[in-house]
Amino acid sequence: VMLPTPTFHHVHLNSTDPDAAIGFYTHAFASTAKTTWNGIAALRTPNNVMLLFDKVEKAPPLLPQSAIWHYGWHVTDVRKKLAQYKTSSEVTLMPLYTEDSGGYVYINSDTWPNVGNVLGLTKTQIAEAKAKNLQPKGGGGFAYMSAPDGTLVEYIGDHPVERFNHVHMWQEQPFCAQLWYQKHLNAPPMPGWGNTDPLTENTCQVKRGPDRTWPSLTQDGMFRTPRAGVMFGDVAVQWYAPQGDAPLAGSRGQRYDHLAFGVADLDAWIAKLKGEGVTFLEGPYKLGDTRAIMIEGPSREALELVAMK
Repeated sequence: VMLPTPTFHHVHLNSTDPDAAIGFYTHAFASTAKTTWNGIAALRTPNNVMLLFDKVEKAPPLLPQSAIWHYGWHVTDVRKKLAQYKTSSEVTLMPLYTEDSGGYVYINSDTWPNVGNVLGLTKTQIAEAKAKNLQPKGGGGFAYMSAPDGTLVEYIGDHPVERFNHVHMWQEQPFCAQLWYQKHLNAPPMPGWGNTDPLTENTCQVKRGPDRTWPSLTQDGMFRTPRAGVMFGDVAVQWYAPQGDAPLAGSRGQRYDHLAFGVADLDAWIAKLKGEGVTFLEGPYKLGDTRAIMIEGPSREALELVAMK
């Protein structure tokens, strides 16, 4: 019997000041609210995704890089949000560099429009855009800010409602990671991002593309091919290849400690995952008034499955 795809339950963060972090989000995103879940400080979002916070004494490490990169919100008006954040002493806006010589925008639609299905332009494509005098599209787009504990948050508009929308990751082999999440967590490919060809262990290994692209959070550009992702309900979990050559580190103890998914029948999932040889990091263990397990994803990301009542 095929078990239903888990729901996206929460991102678990390590924070030196959970109350301040939660306050930051309730100011930044009016649709969110402070709450607790099983005794853990939490932020609730309209689609029932939570951020959970463990208090730590010193700033959680950001390096070595783990598989978890950032998460993002849909917003109804990205430009209105940008104007709001510009006046907020709490928010640090993150520039999107438009080429390696510098220059930046805050919303990607304020630079040259991308070509095809990649969210950026190569140096050659930027030169062509300049030669053709291509103008920015304006309107909605993606933008970034820095949140407490060094957390990176993307906000994307213009969408019908404000809600938690995605987690963006790195995966050492993006298509193999898609295959792993499809096989072990029954997650369907993300439309427009996932590889729609049937993947196998032999065909999923694809080298990172050679070209850096802009706009980028780093001035030297970003590798954006290949890319892939899967869906957990209305939340996308998507990824690019790592930007450097070092292997990705385990996520436990870092600012983004783990991702968590809700399941109806935890024992059936334990049997399935054990039968498939998935690495168990912990559990089953008590989690407040429920139970959970922690497994390891394809690039050492910690993934929790929580029994939902």
